[in-house]
Amino acid sequence: MAYWLADARRGQAEGVLSRFDPTYWTVNFPRPMMASVVTTAPDALRVDAVFYRQNDLAGLIWEAEDRHDHPLLRYETARDFRSCRLRFRWRSSGVRPLDGVHGPVLTIEGRDAAGNPRAWYVRLWNYADGTPEDALVAIDFATVQGGYALPEEADPVWAGDVDRMFISLVAPGYSETDADLAAPAEGWAELSGIACEGSGSVLAVGDAIVPEHGLCIANGYDDNYHLTPERLLRNIVQLGWRGTILHYVGMSHYFRLEASSGGHYVSLGATALNVACRAWHADFARRADALGYALILSLSYELFDRHCWGDWKQRAADGSPALTGWDPPSTLLSPAHGGAMAYLQAVAREFAGIAKDAGLRVRFQIGEPWWWTLPDGSLCIHDAATVAALAGASDVEKAAGALLAASTLALRDAVRTVAPDAELLLLVFAPTALVAPDANVPLGWARPAFDALQLEDYDWAATGDEAASARGIAAMEDRLGYPAPDQHYLSGFVLRPEDRWQWANVVAAAGQARRRGVAQTFVWALPQVLRDGFVHFDQEEDVDAFDDVLFPIAMGREAEVVPEVSTSIVASAGGQEKRNAEWAEARTSYDIGPGLRSEEDIVELLAFFRARMGPARGFRLRDPFDWEGWDELIGVGDGARTRFQLVKRYGAVVRRITRPIASTLQVMIDGMETEDFELDAGGVVTLGLAPTEESVVTAHFYFDVPVRFAEDRLSVSRATFQAGALASVPLVEIRE
Repeated sequence: MAYWLADARRGQAEGVLSRFDPTYWTVNFPRPMMASVVTTAPDALRVDAVFYRQNDLAGLIWEAEDRHDHPLLRYETARDFRSCRLRFRWRSSGVRPLDGVHGPVLTIEGRDAAGNPRAWYVRLWNYADGTPEDALVAIDFATVQGGYALPEEADPVWAGDVDRMFISLVAPGYSETDADLAAPAEGWAELSGIACEGSGSVLAVGDAIVPEHGLCIANGYDDNYHLTPERLLRNIVQLGWRGTILHYVGMSHYFRLEASSGGHYVSLGATALNVACRAWHADFARRADALGYALILSLSYELFDRHCWGDWKQRAADGSPALTGWDPPSTLLSPAHGGAMAYLQAVAREFAGIAKDAGLRVRFQIGEPWWWTLPDGSLCIHDAATVAALAGASDVEKAAGALLAASTLALRDAVRTVAPDAELLLLVFAPTALVAPDANVPLGWARPAFDALQLEDYDWAATGDEAASARGIAAMEDRLGYPAPDQHYLSGFVLRPEDRWQWANVVAAAGQARRRGVAQTFVWALPQVLRDGFVHFDQEEDVDAFDDVLFPIAMGREAEVVPEVSTSIVASAGGQEKRNAEWAEARTSYDIGPGLRSEEDIVELLAFFRARMGPARGFRLRDPFDWEGWDELIGVGDGARTRFQLVKRYGAVVRRITRPIASTLQVMIDGMETEDFELDAGGVVTLGLAPTEESVVTAHFYFDVPVRFAEDRLSVSRATFQAGALASVPLVEIRE
């Protein structure tokens, strides 16, 4: 597998789009309110919002610079709007109307003609023709004026250097007071017939199409709630992702809230999902189905801490809530709390219903259900509901595991009340779950409790800790009994842009999963793919032009061994020399012809030459003069590294050993032999545990040299052999 991190288009395909294309608008808002935007036609969009506070305000945004799409698919940055004329039909309900105080305003942010930062406030009602909730709006950016009342308060706009512009939406009960509304307010606005005219109305947009490949993509609503589903899916399609989309519904944007004791907490109400989330996911599911994707909806036990009821939270022994490392933090719901679990089940049923209504087969993942584990290994099993449920348990961890299993199976069954044929999947994060497997990998999850087991281990995968990943996967298979064809693997993720180098490890982990034969391999996740410009290619695997067999004829004492180096030597007029070694180490040539001792050797040589297709395929050769490494230093521990390349040292020159004889290998850490290692391809030793800092790792081993025939022809004859004329059979060492 191959990948590329693209930072910009460099000759890739481009198309055009009309400025203000509805696909590329975004939304933003303060908590606790929620809003979303979807496209309803090629020239139309709709915003749905729910307001909880009097000063809640949502913005429908157009940005001059595309910061959200993949670098190969972004539209061009164009900050001058003066040659653009925008028109659209406005319809709304449940928000302040066009003619109201604090009604919809187009805020234009940028710089004035002198380069000074400025914002202008264009009241849409001043450019509308119709009623306050159904009107045609037309704006010429060459002449548009800000201000509430025109012409008395006119503030001419200079639209030549704009960063962004947004239309404000507020509830009918809006005020600048930071206080709750009397009741949550739902509203919507539609822009249809969106058209932009003028010489600046057309933008270039990336239109690269990556060939279809074998990996699937994961996505998260919490990261992409502000984008239109159509925009997200365009990126997925054109970057070659096919098959199944794994979509995490998130932990911070899907819920409906109710006010209580000065805060806002998740609530069932008429529905569990807020109106913005429902509208967004209905559009996403419908579009995914139309494009031929299967959709796995993922729901976890994680919930935004600020909006979680106190008695629903898992708690540590000191009473503190289980909190993740996100900022602001999320918490974990207690599997023992009936109200918390009933809430999750209601959420799951609603999401399953959205998928079903879109015509999709319901596929539902229960994502990372666990007892939060603190750095010291202790479990957050001290909330009141859990303490009561575990009272009298002789084995607390197993009893906690039974509670966790029962809650997940109940959630599974809730989904099947909506869709009896639903595919149910379980996601386990191995690095944490295996700290306390009795509690966090309960046997109640064993096959066939779920249709598939999904595994992720990004703490290991992203850092390239292949040994830990292999041990974790093996432990999960042993404990739960799901074979590779009943598994999915999530490879990722690169948390920070400065860690882009980790994509190589993510790709390697995905490749390893595919070689294991898992049913599907996902890359986690789309937001990081778009941020870092990740592009994946499937390509034919390189044919291993090497046969792992030993040359069958022992080298006689007459055979020749010729180490060769490459040195450039420049002599000055005064006879002084400057020498430069052009190779890092010597390359050895051999002539095994003089070592042939019988006609039987010749017959065997000819057969071996044919089997290798002459120089086409390499093989092993035992060098009678250099075949052993003894107490060779192969590395120094740093507390994290587990992989070490076998080498042999010749003074300051280091030779990589790629064809060791596995049965002879001994590995020592600070002089003490260990058997907790594996020998991987290329002579790489993978230790079961990372050696501590400054630990010295050494090895004893025998090794062969990878070689090939040096020539396309092999010439021997019985007559010359019997006459004592020895054939020349040159071989040359292969660099691996």
